[in-house]
Amino acid sequence: MSSLNRRSFVKHTLAAAATVTIAGTKSSGKVLGANDTIRVAVAGLNGRGTAHTGAYLGMKNVEIVALVDPDKRTYKKHLDPIAAKSKVAPQTFTDIRKVLEDKELNAVSIATPNHWHSLMTIWACEAGKDVYVEKPCSHNIHEGRIAVEMARKHKCVVQHGTQSRSSQSWEDLAALAKSGKLGKLLVSRGLCYKDGGTGGSTRGDIGTKPTKAPPAELDFNIWLGPAQEQAYHENIVPYRWHWFWDFGNGDAGNQGVHQMDIARWLIPGATWPKSVISFGGRYANNDQGQTPNALVSVFDYGDTQLIFETRGLKSPAYRGQSVGNILHFEEGVVAGNKFYPKGQGDGEPVPKVTSDVKISGDHFGNFIDCVRKRDTTKLHAELEVGHVSSGLCHLGNISYRLGKQTEYDPKLGKLSGNEFGTDALTRMADHLKDSGIKFDGKNLCVGRKLDFDGKAERFVKDAEADALLTRAYRKPFVVPEKV
Repeated sequence: MSSLNRRSFVKHTLAAAATVTIAGTKSSGKVLGANDTIRVAVAGLNGRGTAHTGAYLGMKNVEIVALVDPDKRTYKKHLDPIAAKSKVAPQTFTDIRKVLEDKELNAVSIATPNHWHSLMTIWACEAGKDVYVEKPCSHNIHEGRIAVEMARKHKCVVQHGTQSRSSQSWEDLAALAKSGKLGKLLVSRGLCYKDGGTGGSTRGDIGTKPTKAPPAELDFNIWLGPAQEQAYHENIVPYRWHWFWDFGNGDAGNQGVHQMDIARWLIPGATWPKSVISFGGRYANNDQGQTPNALVSVFDYGDTQLIFETRGLKSPAYRGQSVGNILHFEEGVVAGNKFYPKGQGDGEPVPKVTSDVKISGDHFGNFIDCVRKRDTTKLHAELEVGHVSSGLCHLGNISYRLGKQTEYDPKLGKLSGNEFGTDALTRMADHLKDSGIKFDGKNLCVGRKLDFDGKAERFVKDAEADALLTRAYRKPFVVPEKV
């Protein structure tokens, strides 16, 4: 901090937490014309960061003015394509706080690890910058809510990176579910089956890496950010952080949040569920990973259930879907752009219902257009939408984390009479038995059934579960208790 302009930072205490407030120019207040240049900083340059720089490079009157990542090894792969298009080379930074001092910066595009998403959004909004934030927008529910409130307070345009919200086909399917044409929607199912293999894979069994000194090019203190101080090892940088609770949220909060968002979207009027319960485990040979690589979460929405399944080991598809969504109606099943009356047959065209809402297919373009017009109502995935869908991933994980190891029984009392939940659990057990990694039927984690108060965003009479709605933040990387 000593090298930074301290006049740009105001330290204050909010409730039980201290944080750093970035004091910047309110660039978000000006309506920009089509010929005005929007100046963007891209933060997080591995993985999705490439999609961000690629999207903005292809846009007229949008300039990438800063590349931000604590790992200096990431810069070249972005600078080269920028130079190839004869664009002005952006400055490079390891610390977002320095970038937010730029009074001419309009927006920050965030593709960092999950544990940075909300805090960086909060800091950017405090500095008056608009934000595109990758999914999930939060590492926990508390910080997601604070990010939403901070965006509202500073009137910032914030787009959530669930790109399916820019798909007309999903919008039309939501209209079909709402129409009642196929009867009542019984189950909205999301699937995230991604083959992790074994050995040196990114999923499944990731093995164990020894702790060591971080590379000289990596500012590991900045990389850790809000997480507690700990030793560096090569299973967390650059990708496998997803499987550690301090940084990631498992595959539910990785690939899965896309399908979780769609599953909720397709339930008419759905926000928070009445309750959640999860079943699963981490099935590997004592690797370093912490998050489950097999998980079934059941969310109660009254007449409709949302069932979400994640698998990180080799798995057969279910109804032709591995990463996708399936709708179970009273009249049949919709899967893979086909309708199966009463769930049977070879499938036929899905009954056509066209939504009155018309959506363009460019998620980044929609963000930039809303930045120009100062119109958050036209965002395809406004931050509140992302907060709730990300929150469902967190709810499922919290149930799992409060669970207990038990012997597998397809007639588990907590799923007694739940045909769809029992089926999902049975199929998961069969999958594990065929996976090549030990599942003896006795090492199933049965999560705690948690009732949830969506209005308060708290659990009902469960202090232990409430504690997992937030985290212990490491100063100065602290999310405030309130706005």
